[in-house]
Amino acid sequence: MAINPDRINAAHSKLAEDPHDVDSWLLLIKHAQCRSIDEARETYEQLVQTFPTCGRYWKTYIEQEIRARNYERVEKLFQRCLIRVLSIDLWKTYLLYVKETKASLPTYKEKMAQAYDFALDKMGLDIQSHTLWSDYIKFLKGVEAIGSFAENQKIAAIRKVYQRAVINPMMNIESLWKEYVTFEQSINPMIAEKLTQERSRDYMNARRVAKEYEAVTRGLNKTHPSVPPTGTQEEHKQVELWHSYINWEKSNPLKVEDPALIAKRVMFAYEQSLLCLGHHPDIWYEAATFLQESSKTLQEKGDVDSSKLFLDQASQLFERAVTGVLNKCTLLYFTYADFEEQNMKFEKVHKIYQDFLEVPNTDPTLCYVQYMKFCRRAEGIKSARNVFKKAREDERSNFHVYVSAALMEYYSSKDKNVAFRIFDLGLRKFGSSSEFILAYLDYLSHLNEDNNTRVLFERVLTQGTLEPKDSMEVWNKFLEFESNIGDLASVVKVEKRRAGILEEAGIAVGENKHTIQVIDRYKFMSLLPLTTEELKSIGYQALSIPTTTRAGQMPAKTVNSALPTTNGHSNYLDPDHIPRPDFSQMVPFKPKVNWRPGEFMLPGGGFPLPPAAQELVQVLPPPTCFTGPHVIVEKLCDIFDKIRLPDNFQPASGGEGHPTKLFDLAKSVHWIVDQESGRKRKSMGRGDDDSDDDSNISAPTNDVYRKRQQKKIK
Repeated sequence: MAINPDRINAAHSKLAEDPHDVDSWLLLIKHAQCRSIDEARETYEQLVQTFPTCGRYWKTYIEQEIRARNYERVEKLFQRCLIRVLSIDLWKTYLLYVKETKASLPTYKEKMAQAYDFALDKMGLDIQSHTLWSDYIKFLKGVEAIGSFAENQKIAAIRKVYQRAVINPMMNIESLWKEYVTFEQSINPMIAEKLTQERSRDYMNARRVAKEYEAVTRGLNKTHPSVPPTGTQEEHKQVELWHSYINWEKSNPLKVEDPALIAKRVMFAYEQSLLCLGHHPDIWYEAATFLQESSKTLQEKGDVDSSKLFLDQASQLFERAVTGVLNKCTLLYFTYADFEEQNMKFEKVHKIYQDFLEVPNTDPTLCYVQYMKFCRRAEGIKSARNVFKKAREDERSNFHVYVSAALMEYYSSKDKNVAFRIFDLGLRKFGSSSEFILAYLDYLSHLNEDNNTRVLFERVLTQGTLEPKDSMEVWNKFLEFESNIGDLASVVKVEKRRAGILEEAGIAVGENKHTIQVIDRYKFMSLLPLTTEELKSIGYQALSIPTTTRAGQMPAKTVNSALPTTNGHSNYLDPDHIPRPDFSQMVPFKPKVNWRPGEFMLPGGGFPLPPAAQELVQVLPPPTCFTGPHVIVEKLCDIFDKIRLPDNFQPASGGEGHPTKLFDLAKSVHWIVDQESGRKRKSMGRGDDDSDDDSNISAPTNDVYRKRQQKKIK
């Protein structure tokens, strides 16, 4: 079925903005399936490059190549994806391909058996692996065995697969157990009971775990492609489900004592989660950390070979992480480098940092900082200086490299002159960065260099490289410095200069500007010379000035100053005094589709009853118990509207209790005759007739009240 070209173009436009738009890719896949593989191959290649861990997309690509009989391309595609993508459907496709294409070969049986062993080694732990085990057993049973020796080998092979399967938690394990018992009975009834009893306990344990396995994996969407984190509720739910599954495997539900088997099951869970959460660096790091911990456990138990194997697997996992979709994730590069540093592989650490520095369109500043720290730890200060030299030559690096190098020289080599030179070198290049200047000033304050600090203040504040708003934090620091070090005259002088910058930047203007400006002279840390109400009345507020910490991030750093004011007063926003609704009086809105008769319908849902009415409803029988009669509320309200009650009510005279004529008031209510229908309605106007009998209204034949009255008279 042909797809509208406009929809195809729209899908390409969306993918240009968001390469991971799944809906657009589904449309392109449908379009590719309608074309020949030669025309669609480019689309499929882009698809698997964008989603390299999605088994569903690899399976679609491979199946179209199989239909075109491009078997060489199919095998190359399997080599690219089969080991990394542990998808049960993809592995079933692989076994089907081997079965259909290798049947004519003389070594078909050996190749098919190897394929099944390979598949079970990788996917045998999957909860849906029942078909793999049963197909393998069926294949072995279909192999012809000539001679008693071959027959015994066939029986041994089938028994081995059965015994592996019945202790492996998965769906439909009960059917495999029944088949195994039947198989042993058919071979030798004399030893069948002994063999099945030996495996019975492990089978019962596996069956118990299989039920837990099914429950803990229920709700997992294993076919969803891996996309960058979006923060949606559905994604958060999937992440929680994957973590629950992994933690369940870590709890050793099989209660086995083999740490290698536990680690294998946990790593299978991690590999399954990475198919859908490959863009989440925490999953990669946790998996590698688990392998490190497992390696230490095995090493403590004396299993050096297995311990080294787990370390190699952790290194391979880190390598997969930094060469895959997260090739720009600095966290994974740094943790990978620390892992290799712990193993004393310094050359590999150098390569890891250099690989990240060669990644295009990235900010290498943090990498240079961590690289210098590693070189200082492993090789000394001279090696770190070489990295700093490389960082200065890199135009992408930011001022943080200079700050890190200067502090490293000061703390490591104890040479403050080298640190001064590095700061001065950075000031020439980053003189317009208030954060670098503050870092320089902070360094000088630790050295207690009063003169050098004052010279630096004057230098950066008079050369005009800082914008008025950007210089506010430096001015505040200058005022604090003079308040702690200088005399009152210098404090007043700095305060006046700062006031001019405040007015130039449009801050602290109006009637109270002088009071606002002088507050910072007397403040100390969180202590202020006025109360909160007084500060609010003059419009004083802490001003948040964003400062750059690294490329693409602008966190706020709070300094005490004043807000822009209107007519001398600012909009003072105190988080503790912002008007908020009374949440205790709010009720949740519940979406609803099916409404019961009599409910007050609202678009999309309804509100719950008030607490008092809710208690009454809980006491009453359910609505299904009441079958009628149903009151027509509109007609009842119409009757109430036309009722007329007496103007005056005379209470009973004669002590306590009810009056003798209980129905006097009721009888005083008369019916109004409806002019249109001729029916009687309640009305006033029968005069003062207090007679108990009513000549106009005939009594009902089965009036219980009148019968009781007559009995009393008799």
